[in-house]
Amino acid sequence: MRIRSLRSTSAPALEPVTAPPAQMRAMLVDAPGGPDSLGAASLSVPTPVLSELLVRVVAAGINPIDAKTRSGAGVSASTSFPTTLGYDFSGVVVKSPYEAHPLPPGTPVFGMASFPRTGGTYAEYVVAPTLSVARKPAALSHVEAAGVPLAALTAWGLVVETAHAHEGQRILIHAASGGVGHFAVQFAAYFGAHVTATASGRNAAWVRELGAAVVIDHTTTRFEDVVGDVDVVIDLVGNVHDDTGTRSLTVLRPGGLYVLVPTGSWPGFAEAAAEAGVRATSYKVVPDGGALATIARLLDSGAVQVYIDRVFDLDDAAAAHRELELGHTRGKIVLQVAAG
Repeated sequence: MRIRSLRSTSAPALEPVTAPPAQMRAMLVDAPGGPDSLGAASLSVPTPVLSELLVRVVAAGINPIDAKTRSGAGVSASTSFPTTLGYDFSGVVVKSPYEAHPLPPGTPVFGMASFPRTGGTYAEYVVAPTLSVARKPAALSHVEAAGVPLAALTAWGLVVETAHAHEGQRILIHAASGGVGHFAVQFAAYFGAHVTATASGRNAAWVRELGAAVVIDHTTTRFEDVVGDVDVVIDLVGNVHDDTGTRSLTVLRPGGLYVLVPTGSWPGFAEAAAEAGVRATSYKVVPDGGALATIARLLDSGAVQVYIDRVFDLDDAAAAHRELELGHTRGKIVLQVAAG
């Protein structure tokens, strides 16, 4: 089953727009390091080119890839320091590519920046490709919307585009209470799959509310002792903790599909999967504005929800990264960049 990802043709409610200043406030990482390597700076407001939008950022989502890049992993090899981190944003269009563009100035939008090709979203303004942006769900605040794009698009790609979730399919989702995980559970349940999820005991009841039929407390129970013969494993952990990936191969049916998400978390997964007689693939998010528009409709309808765990001011980005790296976040952490 596929949902059509058509953008709404109704005219959006536009917000007032003023000309951007020459300089903007941003959080800069001078060189790879710990959370305290994030510091406030004044930077030139970026200039959009060709099909890019200039967006005034109201809120920016924080993702694990941000912390990894800041520390010297993630996409740091493709990043020139100093740099401004961040993929997710929700805000208001300030400049569009042309006068009759469907996302004119004043349109509330959310989406993903092209970091590290361009500056990130921990800033008052960002440029973003029009194809990576959609109108903000009317039912969500900017803070809520900023927690959606990367995590929800990753979950959509995993569940809908890769696993092809459908009625009766058995899907196991690891780390189900995190940013990607809590969307993956909801999408899989929405399309009729039988969802088994791993999470900590404190999040078990909440993950069930999201749509999981079975929740396994990974702190007390080995998932391979209680589940088996599943069609798909969506692994948001890998082998960086307790051989989660290796153990996951043992619960798949012959020919089942193992999907690994965290980059570098298990270099030998493909060979191990082939030896176990199952299929395997890694996955990286595709910043698809059409899919994001579909997700916006699900959010507006209430069929899917985003959970925001903590909100920090932009200047407190270091504290937000410290909180993220504790590994106990339920849903998403968001930076409040401006009022709105």
